[in-house]
Amino acid sequence: MTSLGREIDRILPLVTKPARYVGNEWNSVHKDHDAVDVKVAFAFPDVYEVGMSHLGSKILYHEINRRADALCERVFAPWVDMEAIMRERDLPLFALESRRPVREFDILAFTLQYEMTFTNILNMLSLARLPLRSEERGDSHPLVIAGGPCAFNPEPLAPFIDAFAIGEGEEIIHEIIDAVKEMKRAGGGVDRERLLLRLAGISGIYVPRFYDVDYFPDGTVAAVKPNRPGVPAVVTKRIIKDLDAVDYPTEPIVPYMDIVHDRAMVELFRGCTRGCRFCQAGQLYRPVRERSPQRVLALADRLIRATGHDELSLTSLASGDYTAIEPVLRELLAKHGRERVSVSLPSLRVDAFSVALADLTHEVRKTGLTLAPEAGTQRLRDVINKNVSEDDLIAATEAAFSRGWDALKFYFMIGLPTETEEDLDGIAELCGLVGRVYRRVTAGRRARPLKITVSVASFVPKAHTPFQWYGQVPVPELKRRQQYLGQRLKGRRVNYNWHDANLSFIEAVFSRGDRRLADALEAAWRRGCRFDGWTEQFNFPAWLEAFTAVGIDPRFYACRERGADEVFPWDHISPGVSRDYLRSEYERALTGMRTQDCRVGNCTLCEACPTLSARVITRDWVEAAARLNEEGRG
Repeated sequence: MTSLGREIDRILPLVTKPARYVGNEWNSVHKDHDAVDVKVAFAFPDVYEVGMSHLGSKILYHEINRRADALCERVFAPWVDMEAIMRERDLPLFALESRRPVREFDILAFTLQYEMTFTNILNMLSLARLPLRSEERGDSHPLVIAGGPCAFNPEPLAPFIDAFAIGEGEEIIHEIIDAVKEMKRAGGGVDRERLLLRLAGISGIYVPRFYDVDYFPDGTVAAVKPNRPGVPAVVTKRIIKDLDAVDYPTEPIVPYMDIVHDRAMVELFRGCTRGCRFCQAGQLYRPVRERSPQRVLALADRLIRATGHDELSLTSLASGDYTAIEPVLRELLAKHGRERVSVSLPSLRVDAFSVALADLTHEVRKTGLTLAPEAGTQRLRDVINKNVSEDDLIAATEAAFSRGWDALKFYFMIGLPTETEEDLDGIAELCGLVGRVYRRVTAGRRARPLKITVSVASFVPKAHTPFQWYGQVPVPELKRRQQYLGQRLKGRRVNYNWHDANLSFIEAVFSRGDRRLADALEAAWRRGCRFDGWTEQFNFPAWLEAFTAVGIDPRFYACRERGADEVFPWDHISPGVSRDYLRSEYERALTGMRTQDCRVGNCTLCEACPTLSARVITRDWVEAAARLNEEGRG
């Protein structure tokens, strides 16, 4: 063991949850650093139990470590108590597997899942003893790269990151590793500038230093354009066209401690075509690509054998939309149910079919079911293209109550475009309606009191969505609406939860921001901001001080409605969905026009399929799967 490893062991009894920093878990991979060409530290900018729940991290850890010439080790953001001791004792940020300093690796790769982890990225660079800014790092420093959903607007982080990987990572990570390996083997070490130029030539790689940003006098972006020949004007995302053709981690690490999602996970498919206009993931991950039922069943079997987990999660953006969901679910339950392995389905639709699917996964008394109507009135659900009617909601709750559920959780948003107090009233009225349905369904039998939880988030406009033009409702008005809804829910036996409006405001600033925000981000970090997504750590006054110190009005980014033809800071990053389509959807939203799911209706001309040369899941495919589902029910 290294001297750093021994020092880490000495401080672990002094911190909460020392298992976050121990390593050596079941299925973790340990390689000889001297026997590989390229060493990657994969960094999740949040605590261990959050990062270890993330499927994308497991996939990339597996992809890199299956190479004989490379290794991947994990690093997470140390909690505030661990950070304090590390700084007091001058200990550098270290990787879990080898406990070597992160600065000794060739690549430091961050995943960007949430804007409110951005200060943690700066904090981890500082703890790693690396210069914060890309321009300050030299040939001896690791290549700092980043990917994930927040990379689709990379500009607020652009001065800190050497290169962004746009889109799905299973293939592009190998091309990055190959580029580093070839340069190292050529002799003379890594020439950072030549390496970045090489990376900029890889499809899906964005190198910020090779692009200049011009601004109009009013502060809006005039243009983002390359400053080097051969650099693409627009960087288009990478996708995996055939999910069955790529490897999958069937021996993931099994943590020693409880994590947020402590279960085996099989990814059913990627993408979603339901077209909810607020949803960034629904645009970023198009088009829909499914794993075959045979592959799903095989992966599930191997995962359960390799991990010992007693729960299997079938993951996707909307698991009930998988074309063979019912026969696959029945097969898994028949095979593994006798082993007392449960199966869970996250992200279910608000309809009776989804409730029936959920019912299949429960053999004990039903304790809770989560549904997401998102808005309280049909008018507003039409605006956001949430194709859920009141009849759907009634059918779903009737199905749930008839099957024994007595606790429901509903997700809503406030501050959606065109929202009025009538829409907020509609949330309370829906709760009343659900209560009446429960009393009717349970009449004549002994039933527990119904428990309803209403969880309300403040809407945050996101890049590459139809609502990217919409200005967020100002914080005082968001708080007023939260209070108004709370008054309307009083007396209805409803547990009411809401998100911090101040935090949602900062999230909106960075979700629609440009690279001038980098100075504010660094100023906030230097004022102690980190773990901003954690209520007990979020310091709103420090953020306001940071914006003032660098001369930025955050409302310019969060609350301003954007012009129809305004150049966005992220226009040079393409998810494959056209801007014209998004603008059309925004205009349809303002008139309350719905757009049908293209998997069951006509093509909506979003352009993702032809742009990305993807196989389209057609209506014939869906109809064939529906027949298979019917046969499964028979």
